[in-house]
Amino acid sequence: MEIGARLPWVDELQSPLLTDLYQLTMLRAYVANDMHGEAVFEFFARRLPGRRNFLMAAGLEQLLDVLETLRFSESELRWLQEQRHADKELLAYLSDFHFSGDVYAVPEGTIVFADEPLVRVVAPLPQAQLVESRLVNLINFQTVIASKAARSVLAAPERLLVDFGMRRAHGGEAALLAARATFLAGFGGTATVLAERLFGIPVYGTMAHSFVQAHASEEAAFEAFARSQADNVVLLIDTYDTVRGAHRVVEMIPRLRESGISVHAVRLDSGDLLALSNEVRAVLDANGADEVRIFASGGLNEYELERLIGAGAPIDGFGIGTDLDVSSDAPFLDCAYKLQEYDGQARRKRSAGKATWPGRKQIFRRYRSDGSFAGDTVGIETERNEGEPLMMPAMRHGRRLQTSESLPTIRDRAQESLAAVPAPLRSLNKSADYPVEISVAIRELAAELDRQTG
Repeated sequence: MEIGARLPWVDELQSPLLTDLYQLTMLRAYVANDMHGEAVFEFFARRLPGRRNFLMAAGLEQLLDVLETLRFSESELRWLQEQRHADKELLAYLSDFHFSGDVYAVPEGTIVFADEPLVRVVAPLPQAQLVESRLVNLINFQTVIASKAARSVLAAPERLLVDFGMRRAHGGEAALLAARATFLAGFGGTATVLAERLFGIPVYGTMAHSFVQAHASEEAAFEAFARSQADNVVLLIDTYDTVRGAHRVVEMIPRLRESGISVHAVRLDSGDLLALSNEVRAVLDANGADEVRIFASGGLNEYELERLIGAGAPIDGFGIGTDLDVSSDAPFLDCAYKLQEYDGQARRKRSAGKATWPGRKQIFRRYRSDGSFAGDTVGIETERNEGEPLMMPAMRHGRRLQTSESLPTIRDRAQESLAAVPAPLRSLNKSADYPVEISVAIRELAAELDRQTG
């Protein structure tokens, strides 16, 4: 393709070419050497980010979509041939490529920890290898964002939380999947309109400062917006002077009421939100507008929410943007998708700092009498261990085993899982590590493999 040529890149997000080149180079060797035995790969986090006490699993739905529809088109095969990324044998293999394997996974919304597999893929080796890059891409990102959003949910219980991060998200797909992940984790909605159409997520929106500046006066801007948006009047009052803006709102409320229009809320987007919210609340209450809510935005994160709520700020809802959608304090997981078994034999990586536990694994979770997590054991899939098994079959022979879960159903599960997080782990600061035990059977298997491989 010529430099500068237009590419329908949105459609290409479903292409199997959205991968790393080394997947294709490995496939070429696998096919040439007839290595089609059954492989078992697992995706997991090696360790939690420095400020995280837990993770919230997310992204499985999009992964299953990709796996079900993964095909190479004739034009993609021609391109691979032209670029010499595939020989005739590999092209013949890819021309009939489809994912025919099995997938096991922790359901979305489940709280998980380091060393615990979130997804297991069981498929012929070339298939299981090819899907690695997109699998890691999808599960890593949404898990990162859902885990970040869950911290705001813990910091601001019973407050409306809205994802405001699209404009500074790292691309359009990231913005959409961040809207999904934040809602899954307990947010009330998003500002991203397409997320409503695609995922059914409630959307929220007010006005920008430019709207106020475009009018001859703040009063004229408020009036015009209220009469054009009569069913959901939320007025941004900090373009010039926040407290004066609040006075202007209460001055116009009687006039709007005569037209059957109610002001739902005012929005603060700058300054000392604690002091200003108290001043604005006093203005509203003193003028009979106690039903008008206060919504705040502007550089917020879970730490600022905790500070504001702890100080008693009379803020009813928050719009959280950049810091959330890029998870600025922990923007990625130290995660991996590693081979755990091939052709009936357990496999183990022993690289320094990156060693893996071999075999097909299950997570067994124990609970205290109050319903909170007591500890997890990662064991061989066929072991009997105390606790509830978390990994469930999601796909068999390349097809889903159930219809797609609704996002509200996943969101409910996330809230139940979050409610069971032990009190020390609910802190925004790093607490003592949650107990995740590696079973004796896995340790013995690892030791045996180490003896075999010297």
